[in-house]
Amino acid sequence: MLLIAIAVVFIGLGWQSAANSDSDPEDGLQAAQSRQSTSAAAPESAAPESSVAASTSASPTTMSPSVDPSKPQVCVFNAGTVSGLGQTFTKKVDVLGWKTAEPANLQSASITENTIFYTPRQKAAAEQLAEDLGGDVSVDPRPSAFSQCQGGLALIVVTN
Repeated sequence: MLLIAIAVVFIGLGWQSAANSDSDPEDGLQAAQSRQSTSAAAPESAAPESSVAASTSASPTTMSPSVDPSKPQVCVFNAGTVSGLGQTFTKKVDVLGWKTAEPANLQSASITENTIFYTPRQKAAAEQLAEDLGGDVSVDPRPSAFSQCQGGLALIVVTN
């Protein structure tokens, strides 16, 4: 009976993934955000570590002694399948002299590469962060549906 229930869950996830694969990136972000809203209403102990758990009022966790206070805070979201990837990138960004927030997880079928989301006023800072990270990160305007990390740069990581 348990195996049947698990199979039904995986079939549902497969259908959801297939339905989102050809969608617009903003649609995928809206779906991820709505899943986050529903999981945020659930008790914290019920949500597994790999579920959508993003900090909307991210507070600085670690700061390198050489942090430039004029740089915006960076919120790292692990949207990949590698456990601990968000923590790894948070440490990298911190060592590079950027303010960082506690890393979080994000489920999104529409983001397939490491990406920095920025507001129009943050474009130069986003490009600088991408350069600091070695240039293998795309820099895109923040979609209107992406409400996490208000006032900061959102670094969504998928691969190492």
